[in-house]
Amino acid sequence: MMLPDKKFTDFIDQNNLFELNGTLLAAVSGGMDSVLMVHLLLSSGYKFAIAHCNFQLRGAEADADQAFCKQLARQCNVPFHTINFDTQNYATANKISIQMAARNLRYQWFEQIRQQHNYTAIALAHHQNDAIETILLNLVRGTGIAGLHGILPKNGWLVRPMLFLSRQEIEKLVAGNNYPYVEDSSNASVKYARNKLRHEVVPALKKLNPGLEKTFENNLQHFRDLETMLELRLAELKEQLFTYRDGDVLLPIDAVKALKPQRLLLFKLLQDFGFNETAIDDLVSALNKHAGRVFESGSFRLILDRDNLIIAPKNEVEQPEINITVDDHTINYGNYKLTVLHDDTPLIVKDNPLAVSVDADKLSYPLSIRAWQQSDSFYPLGMKTKKKLSDFFIGLKIPLHQKEQVPLLINGNGEIIWVGGARLDDRYKVTKNTKKVTIFELYKVK
Repeated sequence: MMLPDKKFTDFIDQNNLFELNGTLLAAVSGGMDSVLMVHLLLSSGYKFAIAHCNFQLRGAEADADQAFCKQLARQCNVPFHTINFDTQNYATANKISIQMAARNLRYQWFEQIRQQHNYTAIALAHHQNDAIETILLNLVRGTGIAGLHGILPKNGWLVRPMLFLSRQEIEKLVAGNNYPYVEDSSNASVKYARNKLRHEVVPALKKLNPGLEKTFENNLQHFRDLETMLELRLAELKEQLFTYRDGDVLLPIDAVKALKPQRLLLFKLLQDFGFNETAIDDLVSALNKHAGRVFESGSFRLILDRDNLIIAPKNEVEQPEINITVDDHTINYGNYKLTVLHDDTPLIVKDNPLAVSVDADKLSYPLSIRAWQQSDSFYPLGMKTKKKLSDFFIGLKIPLHQKEQVPLLINGNGEIIWVGGARLDDRYKVTKNTKKVTIFELYKVK
């Protein structure tokens, strides 16, 4: 039986999988799919090598598969790479399933071999039915739009030149050309989800639609086109909405409210920051309510501020409180350096918000520098009444994550002397009765 060489090469060219003059690494299990891929590569004139993994899960059967692939490489006169994995121990050590362990091990090794021998790409023998099974699995387990495109013809160094064929077509070609192959006995077991779909669900669907593979092929193309369109729209939105400031990302709340469809676009915009769909649902519910809500992912914090959503990296390590003695002149605190200067004259520093003059006789050492706490209050300069620091921050429109970065200078008696860079406490100001001052100045170091 003639091999579909032209369809094979056309599919490769149309999807820009690899060039004729490159050398591929063909992943071969010994099953009919990968065996047919080997013969198609050979008859179409591509240069390739064969790679086979023995996961040591099926005893003598796995060893026989390995020997078969070695013999196939010898018959094709191509290089052969193989490896034995202790898959069971790897799965146990990493607390993952056997299937996931095998997947991780083989793809890591394929990439290692590709780099060592400078192969053009890694060819995998997935076909149309594999793509159908993948979509059905994703739908059953829950998926976003990316889960609907199935198996891509090309993903980085991984290429799948057999996606133009169905399983039935592969079976006919292998039988018609009398190609020997090996059968993995585990493929017949329906204890694995993919096999259950393959042996029970897909046949039932084919009774409803005998042209299932062709229908899914058309659907896949529609899904991929929609995904491309969505990615282009997201790139435009990021350009329009994202403002970068001091390591934070700001999105205008009014623009977020106007997104349509809001939930989908907001999820995709925030996905790179680790926010899941549950967090997005909570965020959407809170958009029209009071500011100040905080949402967290593994590495980021999202603050619902008055006018913006603020995405800020989490501080990995909380800055501890640091004591300051009368002899200290330089103190490092977080992103700041604090300098201390003692002066015998009642000098008042002006026009520098990061520096302040304090009546030295009112200081009780050791002083300290720390972050704000919910119970903090002080007497802002010019006021004779106490004000909660949280209310003071609200008045300055300082977002929550930035409040935590503001250094507070604390007297030995526990009173706030200075909200660093913002306001002196009125009790410590320089007056006509001041005899000497201490000047504190902050410098941003990061």
